[in-house]
Amino acid sequence: MKLWEITEGLRIALKSIKANKMRAILTTLGIVIGIVSVTLMATAIEGMNRAFSDNISKMGSNVLYIQKSPWFIGEEWWRLRNRKDLTLQQANALKRQTKLCSIVSPSAGLRGVIQTGDKRVDDIVVNGVDENFDKVGFAEPSDGRFLSMDDTENGRPVVVLSQDISEKLFPHEEPLGKSVKIRGKTFIVIGLNAKQGNFLGMSLDNRVFIPIKNFIDLYGKQVLFTINAKVADGVNIEDAKEEVRGIMRKVRHLKPAEEDDFAINQQELLQRQFDNIFSVIYGIGLFITGMSLFVGAIGIMNIMFVSVTERTKEIGIRKALGAKRRTILLQFLIEAAAICLIGGLIGLAIATPLSFLIDSFLPTSMPLSIVVVSLLMSIVVGLISGLLPAYRAAKLDPVDALRYE
Repeated sequence: MKLWEITEGLRIALKSIKANKMRAILTTLGIVIGIVSVTLMATAIEGMNRAFSDNISKMGSNVLYIQKSPWFIGEEWWRLRNRKDLTLQQANALKRQTKLCSIVSPSAGLRGVIQTGDKRVDDIVVNGVDENFDKVGFAEPSDGRFLSMDDTENGRPVVVLSQDISEKLFPHEEPLGKSVKIRGKTFIVIGLNAKQGNFLGMSLDNRVFIPIKNFIDLYGKQVLFTINAKVADGVNIEDAKEEVRGIMRKVRHLKPAEEDDFAINQQELLQRQFDNIFSVIYGIGLFITGMSLFVGAIGIMNIMFVSVTERTKEIGIRKALGAKRRTILLQFLIEAAAICLIGGLIGLAIATPLSFLIDSFLPTSMPLSIVVVSLLMSIVVGLISGLLPAYRAAKLDPVDALRYE
């Protein structure tokens, strides 16, 4: 195929589209709807994927979360609810016995209220933690200091505030050294936690951290503990999980035939669940998009058949002057692809502002790859839908074509 054949086919195609502007625009409607659908779906999924990846990266891929139940329970909740709670003693036993985890840090959290003077902040999360909690994630002191071993072992009345709570309680004051009250007990502010945004829709900036002994004094021992265990550098996470499982079975006095009455959760479970959910969303989105593009392709094919019929004599003249079959074939393929490309460009022009609108309540992202894929998809749909009409035009006998009225 020669370059001049392509340029000539393109010139004739654009001339034909220009001569039938309204028909071309109406023909592209199906493609426009399909491209808008696929672009919005892709930008929403890409945005949520990035937001989710940012969120779970805060957890750390090498941290194990030992809890009473797995994060995704399914139909077993009625059986798991009867499990014994984890205890602080079990966390301490794991800390003493593990050789593959570098840090073991128990934690617990409950909703509460914090106040100072006439100011108060409702519906905060009070976290009882030890001095190592900031090393396993979700806490990052930005001012002052985090809890020390002396604070947690002796139950000193100290607290680390998140930035948001600090700004509400002490809007024009230095918060460090000031006192606050939680459930009527006074705590001294020793540090501020850096802003951390949201995690899976939950704010991480409405939390305070107090020594776990004080937490038990305030809320009692019947709270749900999580034991956070950070796998040591260079250790295979599966080996660490097996070691943790063995220690936890021993400290919870499980017999060899009994199944685990605790769960070891990790970041990978969230990622796997996310992938499953978005596979379904992808499937539904692709089906809807495919149907839109299929309807659009039928419209393009129909209009191309009409175009071939209307231009039969023109095809006969070109063939009589020496145009080859492939030249005629290429001319109509280019015309079909050009119509679809115009539809793709219109679809992108509509989808781009819509994605900004959606971004106000759902994270979206439109990388260059989505734009390129959308345009390539438009061209491919055009080539497929134009193939049969172009083949029919290329097979026309020049004598019959010249006689056509």
